[in-house]
Amino acid sequence: MASNVLVMGIGNVLWADEGFGVRCVEHLAQNWALPADITLLDGGTQGLYLLPFLEQADTLIVFDAVDYGLAPGTLKIIEGDAVPRFMGAKKMSLHQTGFQDVIATAQLMGYCPPSLLLIGCQPEELEDYGGGLRPVVAARIEPAVSVALERLADMGITVLPGRTHSNLLADPSIMQDAYEAGRPTEEEACRIGDNRFFQAAD
Repeated sequence: MASNVLVMGIGNVLWADEGFGVRCVEHLAQNWALPADITLLDGGTQGLYLLPFLEQADTLIVFDAVDYGLAPGTLKIIEGDAVPRFMGAKKMSLHQTGFQDVIATAQLMGYCPPSLLLIGCQPEELEDYGGGLRPVVAARIEPAVSVALERLADMGITVLPGRTHSNLLADPSIMQDAYEAGRPTEEEACRIGDNRFFQAAD
């Protein structure tokens, strides 16, 4: 049985389908009881702050929205040395560290996990600040999680239905159901963003 497994979702839930990876780990936590020796992490857009987690891991399973140039909602699985080439659908600014950079830094420092598995989904929409996952992408969360569970089973790790409690997941206020239910309609929405993220006027 493999030790030190890190299961991580990365992405930005504020930009529609860019939040796919984060929603996958959220779904995993809500529906499956991972053994205590597996780390489940919402990596968000933390960039180089994720390096200590990679240093401790022998196996990395990561969910992400990836622009493969395929039909929206297409899942594509990448392994090993090919993973860094495909990470990340969108960089939010020139100052943001993409996950490719995180892996490259870990490799240079000699502690990149030797086993890498990327479970990527082709996004439909990224240019929608405050938006949720599009239905075609949301429908791929369960299949993506099933891929991860199958890989864990292949490694001799038993995962049972239940829940996983982790302080490395997002605050409940931005979990998928709460976040998307609170979004205003198209008619009410502020076209430069989501009013929930602006300070109320005095």
